[in-house]
Amino acid sequence: LIGVYTNRHGERWELQLKGSGKTPYSRNGDGRAVLRSSVREFLCSEAMHYLGIPTSRAASLVVSDDDVWRDQFYNGNIMKERGAIVLRLAKSWFRIGSLEILAHSGELDLLRRLLDFIIQEHFPSISMNDSNRYLEFFSTVMSETANLISLWMSVGFAHGVCNTDNFSLLSITIDYGPFGFMDSYDPNFVPNTSDDERRYKIGNQASVGLFNLSKLLQALKPLLDPRQKQLASQVLEGYGEHYYSRFTELFKTKLGLLGEDENDNYLIAFLLKVSLLC
Repeated sequence: LIGVYTNRHGERWELQLKGSGKTPYSRNGDGRAVLRSSVREFLCSEAMHYLGIPTSRAASLVVSDDDVWRDQFYNGNIMKERGAIVLRLAKSWFRIGSLEILAHSGELDLLRRLLDFIIQEHFPSISMNDSNRYLEFFSTVMSETANLISLWMSVGFAHGVCNTDNFSLLSITIDYGPFGFMDSYDPNFVPNTSDDERRYKIGNQASVGLFNLSKLLQALKPLLDPRQKQLASQVLEGYGEHYYSRFTELFKTKLGLLGEDENDNYLIAFLLKVSLLC
């Protein structure tokens, strides 16, 4: 993260470099990115934006003189590739994992301070004086996460690595890695060649979203009183209904279905099944 930029429209963007080298968070990695994956991220993030799907954006791509060694297909065949650096931007790069790691390590004061900062900066509809602000925050993230995954499904987008560190607290699409678009409908479609267990297949994305939200709730629980914990659990239970409602709404729009008909859901399911058989 190299800084925050406010444009002439008053919009605040956090600028981040991908592939510029090691940082304190690189663990055992080299902090580099190859040209191949950088071009894919640049093109896909811009395509998602113009499809109307919340996403990070790509501002520039610079080819590097550094050689980067990668095992592209995870088959032991390591090859030298051209490096690149993407300047990407988002309203925020905070993820579910940003809160999860603090709760896991018991840094509750820092967790509270960070959460208050995120709410104040990015959730203006939530009052900082509201004793239920963390509950309102969780409810908002739940509904917006359900909406985001519904939008992914409406265009056949599979993220590929839907862990808590790749799920934005602002419910935007971030960290384009082994993503892919289905050429034909297949709920078992997996774009990530290293996902041997098919955990992140496209048909699992809604369920993984629920799993990640449960991890977020677990991270928030030390900051909630017993009543708020119970209410937050009820909010989480509403995730499936919220997702299904938004999913149905999007597919009805795609099919040009007007009004409400009890057979709409059957028709959507039938057409998807037909697409699978074809």
